Amino acid sequence: MTPCALQRINPTTTLPFLRRTAPLFPSKPPFSFLSSTSPSPHLRFSFSLSRGVAHALHKRRCLCSKLAMSQVVVRDPDVLERKKASIRDVGPGKLQVIADFDGTLTKYWCNGVRGQTSHSLLQQGNAEYDAKRQALYEYYHPLEISPTIPIEEKTKLMEEWWEKTHGLLIEGGLTYDAIKKSVADASITFRDGVIQLFEFLEEKDIPVVIFSAGLADIIEEVFRQKLHRSFKNIKIVSNRMQFDESGRLVAFKGKTIHVFNKNEHAIDMAAPIHDKFGSSDSPDVNGTFVKDRTNIVLLGDGLGDLGMSDGVSFEHRIAVGFLNSNIEKSLKDYSEAFDIVFLNDAPMWGVVDLVSELCSMKQ
Repeated sequence: MTPCALQRINPTTTLPFLRRTAPLFPSKPPFSFLSSTSPSPHLRFSFSLSRGVAHALHKRRCLCSKLAMSQVVVRDPDVLERKKASIRDVGPGKLQVIADFDGTLTKYWCNGVRGQTSHSLLQQGNAEYDAKRQALYEYYHPLEISPTIPIEEKTKLMEEWWEKTHGLLIEGGLTYDAIKKSVADASITFRDGVIQLFEFLEEKDIPVVIFSAGLADIIEEVFRQKLHRSFKNIKIVSNRMQFDESGRLVAFKGKTIHVFNKNEHAIDMAAPIHDKFGSSDSPDVNGTFVKDRTNIVLLGDGLGDLGMSDGVSFEHRIAVGFLNSNIEKSLKDYSEAFDIVFLNDAPMWGVVDLVSELCSMKQ
């Protein structure tokens, strides 16, 4: 396990209205296999996993069980159980996973330092233009998080910020080689358990939509360099670049995706993760890959990520939040907003358990 800095909270400081559950599914194993030598006197759930995924789940669950006991908060376990039962009853054919990228799929802390985001890691290879983009951040970011500016005005400001930033990337001569070098030099890594989650969802043919206000090309390069593979069921809704034959940025494709419109209203921007630079696939303009998927597991690290399911007429949604910092200050708000909250930059194993249970069948 990669050493990471974890912010601890004292369990005695848990807010009184919260009900803690630890581990997340204390009465159920992470997976079970039916056997003629293992009696089943009670109702059981079973599902098939590849041997490699099952072994990884078992090994990591053993290693992380003690840590997980202090990392999970569930505000209302009864409501959560009802949601899980409803989703499980109709099967995985109705399920989709919606996920934020930075700080959700990736670690907040990495090797003892604050991990970088897909936006902050980018270095153009041109100090003048890197400084100009930083100046834009210092001007617009306080406006983004201001509690006094109406959302309509913020939306216009974000469009302005993104357009200016994209213009600087083009004007400054960003190349794909600079993206590859930026990712190679970056402090960015996926949470433990992410690859097993993706493998399980791919095996079950459950679509995953990653929403990001960043740059799809950088996210793809992070997949290539950190996971060394792509997944057929994963699509990215983000800002996608267009390069010329020499690998120089010349334009951006489609509409601009920013922090206030990264939701399924922008699903026409969805495109698969490409195995290599230069691949091109037409976006699924009708969103047919998620059209009938009316049950959702949503993964995010900010309260604003709950809006990623806007545009979906869902029947049931389980919202999973990752609270990575300022825990004592933010725990109440997160626990009221999310069905499940993982604390302290937790690994992804609890989500693997969750989707595994949602895909199980009664026997």
